[in-house]
Amino acid sequence: MTVEHPSAPSFVLVRPQMGENIGAAARAMLNFGLDHMRIVAPRDGWPNSAAVAMASGAGRVLDAALLSPDLPTALADCSFVFATTARERDLTKPVYTPEAAMQLAAQKIAAGERVAVLFGPERAGLENDDISRANAIISVPVNPEFASLNLAQCVLLTGYEWMRQQSDAAPVTYEMAGTDWAQHSEIEHLAKHYEDRMEEAGFFFPEHKATSMKTNLRNMWSRLPLTRADVQMLHGTLRQMVRWKERG
Repeated sequence: MTVEHPSAPSFVLVRPQMGENIGAAARAMLNFGLDHMRIVAPRDGWPNSAAVAMASGAGRVLDAALLSPDLPTALADCSFVFATTARERDLTKPVYTPEAAMQLAAQKIAAGERVAVLFGPERAGLENDDISRANAIISVPVNPEFASLNLAQCVLLTGYEWMRQQSDAAPVTYEMAGTDWAQHSEIEHLAKHYEDRMEEAGFFFPEHKATSMKTNLRNMWSRLPLTRADVQMLHGTLRQMVRWKERG
């Protein structure tokens, strides 16, 4: 029999207390392409109508969630487990940021391993007995004076870092709003337009500084990330200023 290996980590909610938080966690998971939820001994039983209501369009995550009576049962088929916690523990374990943890998770899953991430109950988080079953800890860099994260917030942060490992999205993109970047010839024409009008206005003074002033002006135009729409607007602005002067 062939064993199917999931393409993403399982997020394990350990003894969650409120159905609303389970539903919110499901929404956060699905936002980032995660649909392997496991629920350990939920306080208010399962299924939970409050979780379904809060999950909204992410109900399929709850429908497929695996219910376990205890943590060892939930982790029985996993080979590597992360535990999320904001508190210092008297346990010797490697501590990862969410980013580094999900990088490692991606590597292990690509190698055919099953990876789980533990999230503790809302009031106090994971207990030491829970964390002792994990291979490593995930600690989110937060304000040390207010380190507590809501369950769904922690799921969201970890899920976001997982998605970053799967996405080839560029760090910065531009919305061009119906235009294109200006070509060099268009920038050159704009620079000449301004230089000519400023020459007429007597801007390049004293004369012995005129050459360097023109060079600096052209350098400024070349540094600006101008679109064709920007260039047209700047041409129009200068033409209108000249017309206004002539009318005066």
